[in-house]
Amino acid sequence: MQQAQDVDIIQSVLQGNKAAFAVLVERYQSYVFTIVGRLIPMREEAEDVSQEVFVKAYLSLAGFKGTSKFSTWLYTIAHTTAISHLRKSGPNVVFADENTMAAITDNRTAFHQPQHNSLRSAVNTCIKLLPPDDAEIITLFYMAEQSIEEIGVIMRMEPNTAKVKLHRARQKLKDIVERSYGKEKTLLYRN
Repeated sequence: MQQAQDVDIIQSVLQGNKAAFAVLVERYQSYVFTIVGRLIPMREEAEDVSQEVFVKAYLSLAGFKGTSKFSTWLYTIAHTTAISHLRKSGPNVVFADENTMAAITDNRTAFHQPQHNSLRSAVNTCIKLLPPDDAEIITLFYMAEQSIEEIGVIMRMEPNTAKVKLHRARQKLKDIVERSYGKEKTLLYRN
């Protein structure tokens, strides 16, 4: 059975089949949560904001023009909603400086606990050590499989800027992986 296309589901919702929106929620909820979670580290807050993203998407569905993929449009809402939440939530988040990051990642034993045995878990652990913008761009490109142009739309920047930011985020991730696992484990990082 062929999976229904996003555009067909959207048409169905707009024609009154409101329950069809649940298919889109199910299809994209993990990616939306991951994107929001990269910007908002508190799980409960990230869950609330993720729900808010889908409410906004549902209410704005008639405004989806189809000039980009639905996922690009949805991730733009996710990015904007998460940024707005951070602005409203009070004090700015302070990130660790380079020396603090090195001290954290030099503690290799933390990365070898049983819950971090899988490759995916190890990579996610390293991504969480990136600043939120870098973690978001890595997530959009590798996990959500968005193109550089789509990332530019989502993060509201020129495609060339997105390409440069992705390159820098990859380098930071590679450095974290090497500090955490050693240079022999750079297989976690692929160009």
